[in-house]
Amino acid sequence: MKRRPMRQSHFTTPVTPVEDPAKLRDMFGRNLRVLVSSYRSVAAVCREIGINRTQFNRYLSGESFPRPDILHRICLFFGVDARILLEPVEDLAPSVRDLLNHPELEGFFGAEPLDVPEQGFPSGFYRFTRRSFLDASRLVLGLVHVKRRDGYTFLRGFEPREALRLQGLSIAPRAREFRGLILRQQEGVMALASHRNTLSCSFNFLTRQSSFQPNIWEGYAARTIRESVSGKRATRMVYEHLGKFSGQVLETARRAGLVTLDEVPEYHRHLLRLDQDFR
Repeated sequence: MKRRPMRQSHFTTPVTPVEDPAKLRDMFGRNLRVLVSSYRSVAAVCREIGINRTQFNRYLSGESFPRPDILHRICLFFGVDARILLEPVEDLAPSVRDLLNHPELEGFFGAEPLDVPEQGFPSGFYRFTRRSFLDASRLVLGLVHVKRRDGYTFLRGFEPREALRLQGLSIAPRAREFRGLILRQQEGVMALASHRNTLSCSFNFLTRQSSFQPNIWEGYAARTIRESVSGKRATRMVYEHLGKFSGQVLETARRAGLVTLDEVPEYHRHLLRLDQDFR
């Protein structure tokens, strides 16, 4: 005999999903818009992550979710986790641990180095030049972006593709990217910068050139590598503040890389003093 299906009692509580998919899509899209806002363009982000621009726009508008592998790549790129589907991205920031104020260092560093005044080293884009560590006949022309967040001053840029090719390294955007922390010093600022997941870094010291050139800083860059007869570990460096996004910034981005002396701005050549040994 055929059994009749049981009728649901009106006393039974209906099972509801944990979250409404539409709300999840809205939250994810809103969080992506916040994360992307600190980057130059959506197209640049898509290129670096390796995502189709049209599909990424659907994520931004809350129309669709990414596949798990795409979500993983997005989270890795922005340094977040899958909670961006559920919670505002502002609530997901890791706790900021102030190493310089650790009890073991109390009185030796303190909060002063973290206080980098805007007028002393402004936020925005900088064009920089220095002699190449790998090819003494050429120089590096690069672009970095300086921003302030959570009381810190950060730096971000990309290594020239050719410089990585010479070392047999990957030229993918994630491999080329470097980031750093800028600290105030008695006569200027210093920056510690490193690539993702590496155990080496570079040290930069910069001081404002003069009151006549308030947008120019000169100093030097040093690498944390062992001594070698085939390359330098330290060389002079020049930073020029270009301000916010502009035609000059775009032009520098297009020309960035290993360049010859005549491609370096004349005033940079003067400050680099390539005919004098670095001391």
